[in-house]
Amino acid sequence: MKVYLRYVLLVVGGASALCGSQSSPADPLPPPVLQSLATQRIPPTALSIVVRDIGSGETLLAVNPAAARSPASTIKVLTTYAALDELGPNYVWQTRALATGPVVDGHVRGDLVLRGGGDPFMTTERWERFARELRFRGITHIDGDVVVDDTLFEAQTADPDDFDGKGYKTYNVLPDALLVNLQTVEFRLVPDKKGIAVVMDPAPDNLRVINKIHALHTACRSGAHALQFTEESQTQITIEGPLSVHCEGVSLRRAVLRGPEFAYGTFVTNFRDSGGTIAGHLRIGATPPSAHLLVSYESLTLAEIIRLINKFSNNPMARSLLLTLAAERGGAPGTLTKGAAAMADWMTRREITCPDLVLDNGSGLSRVAQISAECMTQVLTSAWKSRYFPEFAASLPLGGEDGTLKHRFSDTRGAARVRMKTGHLKDVAALAGWVTTASGRTLAVTVFVNHPGAEYGDGDKVIDAVVHWALER
Repeated sequence: MKVYLRYVLLVVGGASALCGSQSSPADPLPPPVLQSLATQRIPPTALSIVVRDIGSGETLLAVNPAAARSPASTIKVLTTYAALDELGPNYVWQTRALATGPVVDGHVRGDLVLRGGGDPFMTTERWERFARELRFRGITHIDGDVVVDDTLFEAQTADPDDFDGKGYKTYNVLPDALLVNLQTVEFRLVPDKKGIAVVMDPAPDNLRVINKIHALHTACRSGAHALQFTEESQTQITIEGPLSVHCEGVSLRRAVLRGPEFAYGTFVTNFRDSGGTIAGHLRIGATPPSAHLLVSYESLTLAEIIRLINKFSNNPMARSLLLTLAAERGGAPGTLTKGAAAMADWMTRREITCPDLVLDNGSGLSRVAQISAECMTQVLTSAWKSRYFPEFAASLPLGGEDGTLKHRFSDTRGAARVRMKTGHLKDVAALAGWVTTASGRTLAVTVFVNHPGAEYGDGDKVIDAVVHWALER
């Protein structure tokens, strides 16, 4: 195994015949796929396909199967299945509150430590419940500081803007061992007697919003499109621009602050709203060995978490999952290097051969992640044979029914017969999963299209032609 940082490259066994950009000879493409390629002006060299009968192992179609391609979010199939197989469907994360001093008459005579356990889905509602649990235990006042301990994962030094300049988008949020509400606030813009009020949900105590919205008394035409958000500092945002008072139900979601600051700010709001008071401020650091436990709050199960990740292609949650696997198998802090090692070991034990796999952060939000269609199909085959197949299969979007496939494959041939993970990135369209054919067979299907503009629909049309061909086998 070879591991390179800042990015992670996994090399797991494998014969040289599958290496690098070398590709096995392509099978003749089915006429519908050829027609779609011609219509979309995508060359066959930009396409990788493997269609394999799960029961018999017969490969029905293989086009450039060994070529290393960008998989976009289909790499989540690998990340989530490996975590499920290694940790089990009932694995849970624990978020803890600890005190560094005694509790006397409801007062914590010391600091309160919020220790992140890596929960990928600590929502606003569950974080509020966590704060109330302290109040239910009679805690009314914290004499010292609130210490955020997020040392379970390595410190994130990247800039959320690095990927595409849109660090305020939730999909760009960096993983954190104490990640609350995906670090995202919904800004609700509500007309009132003074103009336009800004209501935050959740409302971090340490985030100040300067409202410079110009209220218009004209018809609502452009909604909030003319508004601008400016981060004056880490803890202050200015919202300005015109908005009609007749625009109803306008809201904007944005990632704000950093992970520890967001967790602290929302905790303070929740604790104070429930009647508690805090004398100190935020500190970030490890839990002192002498701290004693006050509250331990359990996450959703891993089976529930991977469903959220795959159905809705959640990047921060997928990245947290890889770091969780890293910490469980390599010890804290969870790092990309340890994640690579854990994944390499797991793939060796499962006899999955991926010579050119570049995992990176495990979410697919990457310019360097690569995998071959053959490798992805091996992953799908292994998952089908797994003891946890029902839990994993239920995590994938169902054609015409839910998730990222809710409005795709809804015709009579594909509805509820397609369970596949989607992937889109600049110049990438991808799909990987299973289909149930007209004759009742289960086929593993992997399709990658890496071509300029593929993400805007042209790539999906080619992929859909492959899937519909497979459905008729």
